[in-house]
Amino acid sequence: MKRKLITISGPTASGKTKLSIDLALRLNCSIISSDSRQFYKEMNIGTAVPSKNELSKIKHYCVQHKSINDKYTINDFQIEALDIINHELKFNDYIIMVGGSGMYMDSVTNGMDTFPNISSKISETINSNFKLFGIKYLQDKLNELDPEYFSKVDVNNHRRLIRAIEVSMSSNKPYSSYLGNKKVNHGFQTINTAIKSDRDTLYNRINSRVDKMMNNGLLSEVKGLLEYKNLRSLNTVGYKELFLFLENKISLEFAINEIKKNSRRYAKKQMTWLRKKEDVIWIENNINIDYFLKIIN
Repeated sequence: MKRKLITISGPTASGKTKLSIDLALRLNCSIISSDSRQFYKEMNIGTAVPSKNELSKIKHYCVQHKSINDKYTINDFQIEALDIINHELKFNDYIIMVGGSGMYMDSVTNGMDTFPNISSKISETINSNFKLFGIKYLQDKLNELDPEYFSKVDVNNHRRLIRAIEVSMSSNKPYSSYLGNKKVNHGFQTINTAIKSDRDTLYNRINSRVDKMMNNGLLSEVKGLLEYKNLRSLNTVGYKELFLFLENKISLEFAINEIKKNSRRYAKKQMTWLRKKEDVIWIENNINIDYFLKIIN
């Protein structure tokens, strides 16, 4: 099959952007970003959006095409991305998808499981109890309703706990029973690649990137978004730490160190996610493009 979607995954600061552009220039094809933080036009420095020069070289989709005030779900992204892919593959044999948001990329390549409608009353009750009793309430409730999913999920991620509890309570069936039922038959071939990097090198790149972001005006960018700090899109590394500084809750030095620490933690989670995938071709971030093309063809 000539029509191919090439995905490039990897932890933050691993070199995905440069590699995707180098490859796209060789294949003369477009790029779709599946980085959920790069969707929003108000978030620029802290999300490592490709530079204007990089964006001018290759057509990019799903980069700063939404506002932080827009409701844009993973389902919305899946529909939009598939429309773009099918349009682009009418004129080119290749299209590239790049990003570190694994769930967004997987929604396109593997499809999404179908879940029941959520009762608004149940949702309100769960969120109210979470505010009253904290994450321990969510952990105990999910363990009661779906011990199988509880054994796998990040038990400190309140959003995932709430989602699983909502589905379980609304349907009277465990959340895990809805997983793995998706069937996808795209009219194109998907080739999944991921950048590998040793920990010390990656962590040094992350620390240097944060310093560069600060020098490029990240604090000023975050200051301009302070009134929107409660939006879900801004509850992310690089922004939430500086919001705390701007509210005089922590020092600037501590905030910067927290950004570095949380970025390293995020990179570790990304690598854990990728290592569980069975269909990934692991590559170096400085891979020769000719060699890359031999691997994927």
